[in-house]
Amino acid sequence: MTQFNSSSTYQIDRPSGQCAFTGVTMTPGDRYMATLVEHEVVDDKGASQWVLKRADISMEAWERGDRPERLFSYWKGVVPEPNEKKKLFVDDEVLVNLFRRLEEDEAADRVAFRFVLALILMRKKMLKYEGMESDEQSREWWVMAHKAAAKHNPEPDAERTRVLNPRLDEDQIQQVTSQLGEVLQAEL
Repeated sequence: MTQFNSSSTYQIDRPSGQCAFTGVTMTPGDRYMATLVEHEVVDDKGASQWVLKRADISMEAWERGDRPERLFSYWKGVVPEPNEKKKLFVDDEVLVNLFRRLEEDEAADRVAFRFVLALILMRKKMLKYEGMESDEQSREWWVMAHKAAAKHNPEPDAERTRVLNPRLDEDQIQQVTSQLGEVLQAEL
């Protein structure tokens, strides 16, 4: 497990290879649902914070309705062969969905996560940078347009979103990108 920084609440475990509900070890070729679940953690000083943790659920458990409490996001996966090259489990729709679900979240680690997702979606040409705005707190907001929606909706402001620039340095961007890779990779 990695963390964005020592005080961060952003923690994502690597896939365990076991169903979170049944404990059964999944084997190559097994289909499953990878999930991100919110968990409350209380530190030794009694301070409470929410973290995202990954839990993999066998398709059998998922299809019978087993779901973790506080489910944040999920996507389908297949356990790879041991020597198979890593590949992304998620498609563009899942990335956009995760990006949108983080829109109202103000936790610093999730703002950083969303910002890096925005950079990835820009690279994939799913988001287009249109400009920058500042608010009364001198925070920098990037104005972005969703490319797919722009094709189907002629209204100029129909699918615009603002992304807070957390002003990450190069090391922080690398850490968040690495964590994002851990969440999305097909590694068991």
